[in-house]
Amino acid sequence: MTVARPRPCSIANSLAVIGERWSLLALREVFFGVRRFDRIAANTGASRDILTARLKKLVENGVLAKELYQAHPPRYEYTLTEAGLALHPVLLALKEWGDHYVTEGEAPTVFRHDCGAVLHPRTVCDACSRPVPPDSARAVRIGGVPQRSAADSPGAPSPTDT
Repeated sequence: MTVARPRPCSIANSLAVIGERWSLLALREVFFGVRRFDRIAANTGASRDILTARLKKLVENGVLAKELYQAHPPRYEYTLTEAGLALHPVLLALKEWGDHYVTEGEAPTVFRHDCGAVLHPRTVCDACSRPVPPDSARAVRIGGVPQRSAADSPGAPSPTDT
């Protein structure tokens, strides 16, 4: 009998690093310019133990950097790394989705570009810069990772090799 292997998935790998409530809320705070543990804890409502564990994981995975700002007693602040900064559109997309589908009646906060326009996360084509609706895109494997066959996941679309 063959044991089914999960599909190789960057989404699953990403969620293993950032896909927990307190991790995402801590990232939100750092994007807002909050760098110190006590303020992150106060603004998120996370317990000290949980927040300590989540920040440690984000640092270990290269999403945040932990920098000493006071030697005695030692105090640290958190800053976004290149990998952390790359999460900006992800957080914007989660925020916009929440504003639309799970708002609790409060007015949403908007983010504006320097030109004054409201920011909206969108998927656009690299070649033509046009928006790409989900039904007009397909998954294509670009690396040397072996593909699973369609028979491995009946009814599920399978990425194709290039």
